[in-house]
Amino acid sequence: MSACIGVGLAACCGFRVFVPMLIASIATKLGIIGTIGGFEWLGGWPALVGLSVATLAEVGAYYIPWLDNLLDTVATPASIIAGTLLSTSFLPIDNPVLHWGLGLMLGGGSAGIVQAGTSLLRLGSTATTGGLANPVVATGENVASFGLSILTVLLPLVAAVLIAAVIVFIISRLVAKRRVWFTRKS
Repeated sequence: MSACIGVGLAACCGFRVFVPMLIASIATKLGIIGTIGGFEWLGGWPALVGLSVATLAEVGAYYIPWLDNLLDTVATPASIIAGTLLSTSFLPIDNPVLHWGLGLMLGGGSAGIVQAGTSLLRLGSTATTGGLANPVVATGENVASFGLSILTVLLPLVAAVLIAAVIVFIISRLVAKRRVWFTRKS
């Protein structure tokens, strides 16, 4: 169950970097979930306050038209780092190399895939609507990030299935786009 929580929250970092970390911090503080040893700081007051401020800034910044695309360039590596950190904080593995390696592959990989999909969606929205539809995209991402993060904490197995479906959908769309870009007309 803890692996489902870690990977589920990590994938949500692809929608918003700080929202899943804030949800994990609140849930840890309330005793709903628990991190492994060494990651107890996630449930502390400094982390809770810092993540609250960062979440408010991130959520608000995505509603500023030119700033949203700029944030995507920073959010891509940040989501991979946050996803790795979150998944690692819930994986109960004693070997540090395997622990961080799996955290990077499972958490960082799922966060990176979701972030790539949302970045392409925002890029397409900017190209087709001149950025007018970007607030709608941002709202959808905010709802997905908060909703799936809370669902992951409360119902980890259900959330794992939903998040896996989202990742499969994003990968299939990316593969379909790649075929269109690299296929020659005869």
